[in-house]
Amino acid sequence: MGKLLSNFRTTTLLSIALAVIMILAFGKVSGGFGDAFWQATLRWVHVVAGVLWIGLLWYFNFVQIRVMPNIPAEMKPAIGKHIAPEALFWFRWSALATVLAGLGVMFMRGHAYAMEVLSFGFAGGMTEDQKGFTLMGIGVWLAIIMFLNVWGIIWPNQKRALGIVPAEDDVKAKSARIAMLGSRTNMLLSLPMLTSMAMYQTLFG
Repeated sequence: MGKLLSNFRTTTLLSIALAVIMILAFGKVSGGFGDAFWQATLRWVHVVAGVLWIGLLWYFNFVQIRVMPNIPAEMKPAIGKHIAPEALFWFRWSALATVLAGLGVMFMRGHAYAMEVLSFGFAGGMTEDQKGFTLMGIGVWLAIIMFLNVWGIIWPNQKRALGIVPAEDDVKAKSARIAMLGSRTNMLLSLPMLTSMAMYQTLFG
């Protein structure tokens, strides 16, 4: 068991296999593999990718950005050349997977539902029973903004700051600050976004 758990790849694949067995068991117990099953499966992908995305976002802000100024200069290249690029790989692709899976879940619930959410409830005329869509719509658009921030601002600037693409020292310093501010923006938006998602699913389903 110790040997199995010592290997990251093996542990991850086994965890996925066990999850797939659970997913299939839910399909069997719930009465079939229809639209509801696939919506639930897509929601699972959405949650798993979201945990990885937001987890890494919080790692960057709670740990790496805060601690970096205290790391001795001779040790910083190890962070910039090995840890940060690897973390950013999973960060940006989990952001994409989270948003795509979330949009997939939304449209699987019907185009009318999707239009209500994306329009903050105005597609249905903003009656009293549409206000839940307003709150859910806020969360969805915050997530989309955060995703665009990852790919349009944070990642391009991190590539320059970390030397993944060539840049002068002054450009690297400026890019590092822009990337940090972009990351802090996503941290700022993360809790309101998660509040929208969690509260809506609990109160409105």
